[in-house]
Amino acid sequence: MNPAAIKEFWEAGGEHLAGLEDWKQLPMMYQMALEELHNKIKLLQSEWKHRQGYNPIEHIKTRIKEPKSILGKMQRKGLALTTDNLVREIHDIAGMRIVCAFVKDIYSLVDHLQTRDDLKVLEIKDYIANPKPNGYQSLHLIVAVPLILMEGPEWIKVEIQLRTLAMDFWASMEHILFYKYDKQVPAHVIKELTEAARAADELDKKMLGLRKEIIALSEGPAGRD
Repeated sequence: MNPAAIKEFWEAGGEHLAGLEDWKQLPMMYQMALEELHNKIKLLQSEWKHRQGYNPIEHIKTRIKEPKSILGKMQRKGLALTTDNLVREIHDIAGMRIVCAFVKDIYSLVDHLQTRDDLKVLEIKDYIANPKPNGYQSLHLIVAVPLILMEGPEWIKVEIQLRTLAMDFWASMEHILFYKYDKQVPAHVIKELTEAARAADELDKKMLGLRKEIIALSEGPAGRD
């Protein structure tokens, strides 16, 4: 997102955000934090590929939350519209989605991120081990990414959502259906979505089992012990 696009993006909510003394610089900072984090993940992908011959990350998407969504979230939380509240209480202004092939890859990535000293893992919500009632599965992290600015270092929060391909497909379809029905989804559709989420979970487990079997076969008799 270039500076002109960022300016246009935030001006969409400018009539509401005008009371924030430094709101205009925030989108640039969050975008810089996303780019910094993306670069770290890309380096990690290259290292994994070089060392293990396998890159567990299928694809990565990033986004900056729309001003109207930020405002709505602040209102739902009952927060006064101040820059301090926005930065301190809204953790998903910058978002990254990382899609992996297998559940084990997600947990391996999380374990690695927790060991790094160039970012901080602030919060973990594991909706894979504990799916939401509708079947939604994903692992959410809130991380703080350091930016070295002219005024000094600044830690910017980014939300990371980690999913398998099957989880990402289900979540995308669920979003499309809810949008189509304007969130007034019939009960039978919700039931079918929940069953589809269980099917996606079974698919993940089946594919992981097949992967283990293929690895064992490729390693020969010793690998099957």
